[in-house]
Amino acid sequence: VTKARQANMQKGSCSCSNEAFRPGAKLLRAAAGRLVTLLGTGFCAGLLVFSLAYDAAAASQDAAIGSAEVGHPKRADYGREKPSKAVRHIADWALDSGDHHGLPFAIIDKTAAKLYVFKPDGHLRGAAPVLLGLARGDDSTPGIGDRELSDMPPEVRTTPAGRFEASLGRNASGKDVLWVDYDTAISMHRVINSNPKERRPHRLATPTPLDNRISYGCINVPIKFFDDVISTTFEGANGIVYVLPEVYPMKRVFAEAYDVDDHARTKVAGNLPAVPLVTANAPPVAPVATPTVVPVTLRVTATGFAQSQ
Repeated sequence: VTKARQANMQKGSCSCSNEAFRPGAKLLRAAAGRLVTLLGTGFCAGLLVFSLAYDAAAASQDAAIGSAEVGHPKRADYGREKPSKAVRHIADWALDSGDHHGLPFAIIDKTAAKLYVFKPDGHLRGAAPVLLGLARGDDSTPGIGDRELSDMPPEVRTTPAGRFEASLGRNASGKDVLWVDYDTAISMHRVINSNPKERRPHRLATPTPLDNRISYGCINVPIKFFDDVISTTFEGANGIVYVLPEVYPMKRVFAEAYDVDDHARTKVAGNLPAVPLVTANAPPVAPVATPTVVPVTLRVTATGFAQSQ
């Protein structure tokens, strides 16, 4: 022990070199590094939780928006016409479900003896009165398409109900018609006036449907309507003709037809977000405890020929 050190010891002071503090300094730096790593890991974990929560909220919002879009069914446009509820039911369903396959389509309301013709997009092209089969009924007699008109008693002269794929063609006389059901010789054509006693044009002109039952089963339409609407609408493309029943329940003939509003509500219910939405009357949510932050004084670098009747 030198005299100088002895003198300092005697005065209560310590004058040690840097070598004496190096082991402690290394331990302090190592502890500080581990603390910074833990703080960085916690910060990243917090960002991950926030990101997942944000994505879940966005998904719920998207689902709600999607359900709102689903809730608007497609509807046919009837212009100034006021069709029956049955016509609206089939027209809206055909358009909303795509049952018409993007083709022009027509609906025949036998009860009202009226025809409605629509464009592929559901806009009405025109409506007109029609003459129908003499007998009430929604079925065709088997083999009726092969019979002569003279072999068709009144009780079998029906206009069948159902969904038919129609196309323009020619009958045995070479006249253009819209074939509705070729096998049963049912077509839509210009009104026939070969027998004046039947007064077919007059029947079309009366405001009541009670005198519109006179044909052998075919659908007779006004001449001008056939030329201006039927021919032009179905020219170059097939179409769909829906003949509504007058005896059978609608559901028996069109089993797949649905109410578009009910269907839309069902679709919306099936697309609600899994996470319940918060409402004004919902109970308060318990607050999440905020962790206490302890300040650390560290510097951190981060680097698809017959006869007319």
